[in-house]
Amino acid sequence: MKKQTFLVTGGAGFIGSHMTEFLLSLGHRVRVLDNLSQSQREWVPEAAEFLEGDIAVADVCQRAVVGIDGVFHMAAMSKVMPSIERIEFCTEQNVLGTQNLLVACRQAKIKKLLYSGSSTYYGLQAPPHHENLLPNCLNPYALSKYVGEQYCGLFTRLYGLPTVSLRYFNVYGPRQPREGPYALVLGIFLDQLKQGKPLTIHGDGSQRRDFVHVRDVVRANWDAYQSNVQDIVLNVGTGTNISIKELADMISKNQIFQPRRRGDADITLADISRIKALTGWQPQVRFADGLAELMAQ
Repeated sequence: MKKQTFLVTGGAGFIGSHMTEFLLSLGHRVRVLDNLSQSQREWVPEAAEFLEGDIAVADVCQRAVVGIDGVFHMAAMSKVMPSIERIEFCTEQNVLGTQNLLVACRQAKIKKLLYSGSSTYYGLQAPPHHENLLPNCLNPYALSKYVGEQYCGLFTRLYGLPTVSLRYFNVYGPRQPREGPYALVLGIFLDQLKQGKPLTIHGDGSQRRDFVHVRDVVRANWDAYQSNVQDIVLNVGTGTNISIKELADMISKNQIFQPRRRGDADITLADISRIKALTGWQPQVRFADGLAELMAQ
């Protein structure tokens, strides 16, 4: 593939910074758009162009897509609990921000937009979770990410802007949030281990999660971009899961239990047959290997 120029929104964040590095490693040019509210400027490689700005501002999106071939839209107000406490901000970032970007991409006639969706779409539904299930949104974050999917599909059908929505399951790996309201459970456990504190389990730990490594998520985006598919939703997980208690036991036996959090799903388990069939992607990083890498840091 000839050299292209890509925009990665949220490219200074956990997943976005890995996407940026991957695209650069292939010899492409990358522009990163990030407001640095949940990210780190130092995670943006020097080879990438950096634009500090907010997708909730339409003019920022217009400037960001100038000269761009493809877009990986990873900027978002992420995670369940912050969305319950800050529903207006969640809607502004995830719905209005996505709308602003789609409008800008349509006007700029970009080749394709990859949207980072969320498995929170499935809520309390029985696994395995396949893309044709109806939504069961338990919190504002889940709803806002689902609305973003709908906007993407609409822009493909109505305006001819090629889009693909990828529903990420529980993404983990280097640079995952370890503290604060956006921290992920695995990151929290590793941070507590490092500090010599007991691991905090919310509920009885029977909740099960499908953990997918960030490097596999990056490849899923790239494979979907290169494919001919559009106006479609694809799960990005592993098709396996473990319980939060099992995860904690793999890290430390020093544990405490606290009340279960609101808006939390019981189980996430991806059916990944569609993405395998349409793009050839499949996960490559074994969870045990990914966890060992993180624990060695």
